[in-house]
Amino acid sequence: MTPVPGTLRPAPGTERLVDLFERGLAAPICLTWELTYACNLSCSHCLSSSGRRDPRELTTAEARAVIDELEAMQVFYVNIGGGEPTTRPDFFELLDYATAHHVGVKFSTNGVRITPEAARRLADDDYVDVQISLDGATRGVNDVVRGPGSYDTALRAMGNLSDAGMANFKLSVVCTRHNIPQMDEFKAIADRYGAQLRLTRLRPSGRGADVWDELHPRPEQQRQLYDWLMEHGDSVLTGDSFFHLSAYGKALPGLNLCGAGRVVCLIDPVGDVYACPFAIHDDFLAGNVRTPGGFAAVWRDSGLFHRLRAPQHGGACASCAFYDSCKGGCLAAKFFTGLPLDGPDPECVQGHGEHLLADRSKGAGHLPKPSGDHSHRKEPARRPGTVDLVLTRRPDLAAPPVAACAENPLAGLRTD
Repeated sequence: MTPVPGTLRPAPGTERLVDLFERGLAAPICLTWELTYACNLSCSHCLSSSGRRDPRELTTAEARAVIDELEAMQVFYVNIGGGEPTTRPDFFELLDYATAHHVGVKFSTNGVRITPEAARRLADDDYVDVQISLDGATRGVNDVVRGPGSYDTALRAMGNLSDAGMANFKLSVVCTRHNIPQMDEFKAIADRYGAQLRLTRLRPSGRGADVWDELHPRPEQQRQLYDWLMEHGDSVLTGDSFFHLSAYGKALPGLNLCGAGRVVCLIDPVGDVYACPFAIHDDFLAGNVRTPGGFAAVWRDSGLFHRLRAPQHGGACASCAFYDSCKGGCLAAKFFTGLPLDGPDPECVQGHGEHLLADRSKGAGHLPKPSGDHSHRKEPARRPGTVDLVLTRRPDLAAPPVAACAENPLAGLRTD
């Protein structure tokens, strides 16, 4: 692992791995790439506000060029998401191109296109990993958030992957106050299909900002989740998204550090590069892969990334005894709840964010909003349970759909 040139180094023999990560690496450890905003679902907590395809999204040739850069930078793997990435007609072409160029692919899907044939194709590639999204261990809990029929779709996809012999694919769960009591049931579902359970934190990003107040775990549920993770940490993945819980006393396994612009970043469907996969906002826009120098130049030269890699002073959290454990929490969670970036996480388990959240409610109309909303509808956000899955063409699109599936992400799908 090589630090970014020009960064300060501690004296030989005193360097910790986390110090190296904080100063940034010459290439991201984990790159998230949203291939498309098109999606057949309208999940109420979607961090990218996905639904409609953006006609400006990277072409196949441009996506291949990005993969060439990642290979040259020796990026080991990329997390592909969306939207629903499998709705891109060239999805499997890009997947094959990436693995042929030594870039492993982990992709997240709601399972709608994981047919038996697709499952067999994926199982035959050792450099591909699949994450099936499910946010309720029961149909009633899941479908309220992800939409009617999504529970059955996800389980059918897991069955297809299991039947194809794909071992250790992931069952990916966004933790909410409604599903935290179901952790044991999620684990049982994963075990049933030979999958590995992966838990991630609910962020107030995208449409998630509109439902965060009613979906994010209560304080007692955070403790419940922490205890469960401590008991099952060896067999459950978290993607380092719960490092704020480490302030309970003992650090969870993983990085326990905000890696935004240091070891992680996001490429969105039109090539914009953001410091954090959960902070799609102009304040965290570092550049675009279509500019001279491509992605490598953005990662290496972005002024935003250099500021994020500079030594951090801890702000209001510096005097807290648990700062070294949680590092002040999640940048995106603070930003989209209107809290200062150098202050405590809104879900600070020591309670330091509670009064700030109370003050925030007085100016809720001025909270930051994501830079783009690609939802199927532009109406005010609906409460979970009233998700409208009807796909319609908006008359005010700036450009016509680039393909049939731009108007209907499931165009041409056969389920027989």
